[in-house]
Amino acid sequence: MNGILCRIFSPEAACEVIEAERHSHVFYEAEPDIWMVMVVEKSKASETMWRIDALRKVLHEVHSLFIMFHGSIRAMLEKEPSGGLTRSHLYPFIMDYLSDFLLGNKLQLPSFRDCLMERRTVQMLTVGREAAIEVQSLVGMLESCAGTTSCYSMIMFQDLLVSTTLSPDDTINIFTYAVLRLTPRALSTGVSSWSYLLKGNGASNVSATSILSHTISASAQFYLSHDTSSSRENGSHVKRPLQHDGWFKGKDGFLLTDIWGAERGSMIFLTPTICLQQTEETMYLCAYQYKNLTSILLVPVSSILNGEQGVSQVKKQVVENASLKMLKVEEKLSKGWGGENAYHVSGYRYLLVDDDRNVSRASPPVKVTTLTKESLHAMSKLREEVDLEKNRAKWNGEEQEKDLEICIRAKNNAWLIARTTRGKELYMVLEKANETLLYASDAVEKFSDR
Repeated sequence: MNGILCRIFSPEAACEVIEAERHSHVFYEAEPDIWMVMVVEKSKASETMWRIDALRKVLHEVHSLFIMFHGSIRAMLEKEPSGGLTRSHLYPFIMDYLSDFLLGNKLQLPSFRDCLMERRTVQMLTVGREAAIEVQSLVGMLESCAGTTSCYSMIMFQDLLVSTTLSPDDTINIFTYAVLRLTPRALSTGVSSWSYLLKGNGASNVSATSILSHTISASAQFYLSHDTSSSRENGSHVKRPLQHDGWFKGKDGFLLTDIWGAERGSMIFLTPTICLQQTEETMYLCAYQYKNLTSILLVPVSSILNGEQGVSQVKKQVVENASLKMLKVEEKLSKGWGGENAYHVSGYRYLLVDDDRNVSRASPPVKVTTLTKESLHAMSKLREEVDLEKNRAKWNGEEQEKDLEICIRAKNNAWLIARTTRGKELYMVLEKANETLLYASDAVEKFSDR
């Protein structure tokens, strides 16, 4: 990532990528007239083949997380036009974010191997009627623990969403952060489960700053050091919410962190705060964990008059009134959970995306890794074609995307299928399939019926 640019001209259609001989420059307009640019070095190695839209979603994701914790870049620049405040917060945040893409000492950005996953979506747990009733009861209990204050909640089982009362955008942001740093898997291994390449790999625990230092020019390092020291002199604490090993589980079941500092003269850690995108409210983030169940309660800072003491009272209410219900819900969800391969469909390798709800479901990573490199390469190229068609419709001002269905026979005889209709997208790879197009079409229909 190569920092932020301010746009000096306004083209009819915003630039998304500029290709040079040795680099690709990927653009994302994070805020009006503020651009983020990712400069990716080209290589002859096939492993570095990427899809532009996937890289732009990386920029989208890191910016969304940044404003959730620090506020908008525009507001920072207005507060200090020199940019020192912005740099002192942005550089460490991006470096901590990039640490999740480390494999050994190499940075592994989304490549063709990740073509059957979709960033900026949530993955949901399918629950039965009885479990759904228990979950709804738990939601009511959680939100009543803050008294008459209007608050929000999110419930997750492992890395899957069970329930949320947040807006879609806020749901994605908090779900993403939870998968990165809060879920049992994130706490135990120190890495997220976003990438097939990174799953279960402990290499990301290595300091991101030490390994990624070569990606920052000498001048950038100088300014970063200067900006950080300036912020310390001004008494401002630079929070690094994406640091690894920053969270741990307390004796009462709540997750604790020292990232926000501690109360003066005490060892009481300050409760994390975030800013909701929809309402722009500042909220206390309280996360309670029992085995595979993570319950997140968001309480408005403005409603807690006595700070940490008031937050402690809310947490006490959760433990007293909702902990037994969480135990019951976790047991019920665990009994109905089919394991890592719960959403595997025999014979299919697929990705299903619901753009209207920002939800996706895909073949388990372990199943996707059985596909050949040729199949993954071809699917990545097919998705690029669909991306181009979607962008073309967007810039032409079409209110509704056209239905689209593409079936391609790859060089290794695998069928590659893409279907978009009414805000839903289906991508499928069929290896060891029959020779005919009719077979591939029937396979899609059978899958859709499920």
